[in-house]
Amino acid sequence: MAGALLLTASMAAASATSFAQAVPVPKPAPKGREAGAAGAADAQRGPTTTGATQVPPNPVIPDPRRNVPTNLFQTFDAGQKAQAAKVSAYLSSLQTLVGNFVQVGPDGSKTQGDFYIQKPGKVRFEYDPPNPIDIVADGSSLVVRDRKLATQDVYPLSQTPLRFLLSDRIDLMRDTNVVSVASDDLFVSVTIEEKQALIGTSRLLLMFGAKDGQLKQWTVTDPQGYDTTVAVYNLDSTKKLDPGMFKIDFTNYGTPPG
Repeated sequence: MAGALLLTASMAAASATSFAQAVPVPKPAPKGREAGAAGAADAQRGPTTTGATQVPPNPVIPDPRRNVPTNLFQTFDAGQKAQAAKVSAYLSSLQTLVGNFVQVGPDGSKTQGDFYIQKPGKVRFEYDPPNPIDIVADGSSLVVRDRKLATQDVYPLSQTPLRFLLSDRIDLMRDTNVVSVASDDLFVSVTIEEKQALIGTSRLLLMFGAKDGQLKQWTVTDPQGYDTTVAVYNLDSTKKLDPGMFKIDFTNYGTPPG
């Protein structure tokens, strides 16, 4: 099901009503970036607490006309491989990650909330009111909960592209189908492509800070070509999380109101 591939955003957006948020207008889509622009001096840093509270970022919306080449025999130069290795090391070094997010749906609607990651395989997205959606993964399954309707839809975690962010250890070049690695003065971007016979092709674009190496945002492109972008901020990798927040009740989520 295509909805499962969109994980945080399009699954929730299909269930929730759009509402206005005091979020800055997303920046125009950046032009194509050439690999190798980020210098070697931008060494990979380990995950840290960001310190001062940040304001919601301006998500960078990819150009919808972009066309990522899908060469079965895609090759990468030494610089691109080094960038991918830094990203892999950063993702593998994370065990927990907590922060805020700003989401921009395919229709331009904006929502906000909090997220919690505990590796391997566990994540929770809580959308700010009046959005009634929570998204929870327990390591094997992912559910989209509607608190207002007291319903939940269940998907295999293995069918969601963000499982790569939740892996305990990952080598992007070895464990995924990387189709693009690019960098500029602001971001290092890695695009992963997945092809499924019954669903089609989806893509996950991960963007990291060129200077601090930390996760900044991701964009999921569904098989129909619709993009959902999630920018993250106020990141903290030091908090201890309650394992109970990732538990899923498959037997009874609640009784609908009324």
